[in-house]
Amino acid sequence: MVVYIDLIFAANLLIDGVLLWLTSWLVKQKVAWWRLALSALTGALYVVMMFVPELSFMYTFLIKFGLSVLMLWIAFGFRSLQSYLRAFGAFYMINFAAAGGIIGAHYLLQSSGDIWNGMIFTSSGGQAHRLKIGFWFVLALLPLVLLLFRRMVASRRHREQLDTYIGEVTVEIDGVSVTCPGLLDTGNRLSDPLTRMPVMVMEASLWENHLPASWKGRLTQTAADALVLETDGQSFAWQDRIRLVPYRGVNRAASFMLALKPDSVSIRLGGDTFCHTRVLIGLDGGTLAGDGAYRAVIHPDLTRRESAAEAAAEKVEVSNI
Repeated sequence: MVVYIDLIFAANLLIDGVLLWLTSWLVKQKVAWWRLALSALTGALYVVMMFVPELSFMYTFLIKFGLSVLMLWIAFGFRSLQSYLRAFGAFYMINFAAAGGIIGAHYLLQSSGDIWNGMIFTSSGGQAHRLKIGFWFVLALLPLVLLLFRRMVASRRHREQLDTYIGEVTVEIDGVSVTCPGLLDTGNRLSDPLTRMPVMVMEASLWENHLPASWKGRLTQTAADALVLETDGQSFAWQDRIRLVPYRGVNRAASFMLALKPDSVSIRLGGDTFCHTRVLIGLDGGTLAGDGAYRAVIHPDLTRRESAAEAAAEKVEVSNI
């Protein structure tokens, strides 16, 4: 059996460096490249020691644990006990995730013959399985496992950040109440140019049972003003609530959005509840979020309390309609 120590050293140096770099990304702590390199070098040198018989006593749990403590101290230093323990936990979590992913993929690709050949029966009647994973298999699969792990963590972080801007929206129109999750869009400035009412966009499918049947599936294909003309003279309970709101799309082309004037809008966000009556509900014919995380886009002006002056202005407007 021929063992290439230089190859094993280089591979472990690369693996340790990637694991430490991923740990720094997970704990959001910037680390100098020379610290990562020195820490990875320490770990790679320890692996080479296994080929020195006189140093076999170093392959014990305490020595291995102490080495990981030393590697993390070299890479991240010791700013505080809390930050060090955070890096320590992240480092072991990444290692266990990488090892679990590699072992899982190994068993997935094994045939039944490979499993039986690696099985060992003990003298006490028990059985064990000898795990043999190829060096090149580990080297090829490790980057894929770590990349998948990073994408999953990044996706979870993104969803957690998104959740802080997602609230519960309840809209009431003529005794009809619709509740859905809504995303607070701080860059949204869409409003009716005549009344200055903010426009909160909702998926039209939430209201399809109360809209004209001829509108179904056409909101994204037919101009809003054309749909309004179709309802002229037809029986539609919310005819007087329809508004056309001009806006500019991504391509800078001017267009109109169909909107409804609700009786009230209630938004629960971050433990607070905001109630408004001066608001329009824009109807979007598509899907606002592919994963269904939210079905409405909340105007930022709706996350502030309605003043008494605004409420009085709303009453005057309603009386003039």
